Amino acid sequence: MKRLFPTEYVSSVYDINYEDLFEKGIRGLIFDIDNTLVPYFVKESDDQLIELFTSLREKGFKISLVSNGKKDRVMKFNEKLKVYAFPRANKPGTVNLKKAMKVMNTDAESTVMIGDQIFTDVWAANRAGMMNILVEPISEKDEFITWIKRGIEGKIIKKYKKKVRGDSQ
Repeated sequence: MKRLFPTEYVSSVYDINYEDLFEKGIRGLIFDIDNTLVPYFVKESDDQLIELFTSLREKGFKISLVSNGKKDRVMKFNEKLKVYAFPRANKPGTVNLKKAMKVMNTDAESTVMIGDQIFTDVWAANRAGMMNILVEPISEKDEFITWIKRGIEGKIIKKYKKKVRGDSQ
C-alpha cells in the first residue's frame, strides 16, 4: 500500500511550496498534464500556468511534462510552455521519468513528480524512487477509465490521510 501513497498531497499545483522544494535540493519538476495542470479536455496552457512555469524557471527549476496523453495533445499543450515533453509515457512505467531526469540533468533525489492520479503518477514516481506530490483533480470530468479508478484512489487517499497525517476523517 505504501507504494501508492504520495509524499505530499495538496489541492493544486498553485498550493505547492516551491521555495521549500528548492531549499530541499529539488531542481527538477515533472508535471502530468490532464487534470493536474488543466482539465483533460483543455488543449492549451493558460496565462496563469505560463506565469507559474516562468516563475519556476526563474527560481532555477528545470521542468518536464510526462503524460500518458497522445503526442499531438501533449505537443500542442506545450507550445506556449516550451518545456521538455514526453507523451505516451506509459506511466506507471518509469522509462519516461528517467528520460525527463536525464534531459533536465537531475536524478531521483533532486526531482519531484506532480500529478493527480495514484495509479499512474504516484506509483510511477515511487517506483523510480522519487518524491511525488499528488494534487486534487482539477475537474470532476474524467476519461472513462480514469473515472473508474477514482473510487479506489479515494479509499487509498483516506488511508493515506489516516496513517500519514493522522486524520480521522
